[in-house]
Amino acid sequence: MDSSSTRRQATRQKLFEAAVTLIAEQGFSSTTVDEIAERAGVAKGTVYYNFASKTVLFEELLRHGIELLTASLQSAADETAERGGSHVDALDAMVRAGLHFIARHPSLTQLYVAELWRTNRPWQSTLMVVRRQAIAVIESVLREGVAARELSEDIDIPLTASALFGMVLVAALDWQSYQPERSLDDVHAALSRLLQGCVGGAPAQGAGAPAEGARTPG
Repeated sequence: MDSSSTRRQATRQKLFEAAVTLIAEQGFSSTTVDEIAERAGVAKGTVYYNFASKTVLFEELLRHGIELLTASLQSAADETAERGGSHVDALDAMVRAGLHFIARHPSLTQLYVAELWRTNRPWQSTLMVVRRQAIAVIESVLREGVAARELSEDIDIPLTASALFGMVLVAALDWQSYQPERSLDDVHAALSRLLQGCVGGAPAQGAGAPAEGARTPG
């Protein structure tokens, strides 16, 4: 990658970071291009050089952020497979990766969750595409787990994948907003137990023993 491309990527990243912070603080409509430029430490013209409008900037911000989350989930699944872990282990690793990502990017996640329900937005189709990509990663692991007989054939794969994705998003935001004193390990352990009940697999390696009285697969 040449130096001009590197500089442009760095500038776009600064604009993304400025925009996500401002929009999370005061909303999309109330945030101006001038404010984004000032927060990023660039000229207003630099914003328009990189993005045709504030709407395009925000759409690309959402796309970029969720693609990073998707890559994080895929990496967690791949690394688990390379270590010889089970598909339930891979799902558990994806839960942890999602929590870690959201802890690093809480404002982005808040905006994404809020915008999912605003169907009249010009970036709605983009959100649906990147959401589909993220959930497809989870679906792939679920299908492989069913094929390997680690998971029940009765699992509704599309709905289960969506449920797991939503669980991580909402639980992480609740953690960041209302229970910040809890550690990532603590929150992950709680969601790991929910995961076992959701997919009906054996306990993920390192996730702790099942709760007392919990049913185990026969």
